[in-house]
Amino acid sequence: MKTALVTGGTKGIGKAIALAFLERGYEVVLNYAHDEITALATQEEFNMLGYCPVLLRADVSDEAQVKAMFKEFFSIYERLDVLVNNAGISLIKVIQDTTPNDWNRVFDVNVKGTYLCSREVVDKMVFVGGGAIVNVASIWGEVGASCEVAYSASKGAVIAFTKALAKELAPSLVRVNCVSPGVIDTEMNSHLSGEEMEELITSIPMERIGTPADVAEACVFLAESSYVTGEVLSVGGGFGK
Repeated sequence: MKTALVTGGTKGIGKAIALAFLERGYEVVLNYAHDEITALATQEEFNMLGYCPVLLRADVSDEAQVKAMFKEFFSIYERLDVLVNNAGISLIKVIQDTTPNDWNRVFDVNVKGTYLCSREVVDKMVFVGGGAIVNVASIWGEVGASCEVAYSASKGAVIAFTKALAKELAPSLVRVNCVSPGVIDTEMNSHLSGEEMEELITSIPMERIGTPADVAEACVFLAESSYVTGEVLSVGGGFGK
């Protein structure tokens, strides 16, 4: 039985990614940081569908918590086939109002979290002869977004991290890829007014915003494509191209 761990896997894009792997027969572990009520509700929802995902709590920006999470994971499962580094936070502020604490928090979760989780599983994947790491970046990491400098920079760093680690691990048959969502219908975009959303939609060639399921489909593809590594797969209906 193949296994997958999805960070930030109890809501939004992460929840859709987890469901996609469950539907394909994976044993799935859902990581969450703080919101236990939502985590338990998601687990129950998946139980109702006939799936039995495991919940593991850890703030991915905290090294000790990450180590403890994976120690628990490997006490349950012998191997991890797929790690999806999805956990992330956004920040909407002009640069003058972005404090060093703001900046550090965004990078701690979005970049340091990706690094810590990846570092923790690499030796295990190499030992069993391979595996897949899928990182969730953003179109803003490719093209940048006004008033989202910290977020854009962090996601750009995730893209660079992906490309570098893919080269490092390719000889060991551990593949590292990245999905780059465009405008997706999630809580992260709930701050947009109807007018702002309509304006965005007009700039998307496919004339609709994406769904979490669209991103999940791309994650599964990257996780299971045996000769694809170091790639950044944009999931945005042509937005930003």
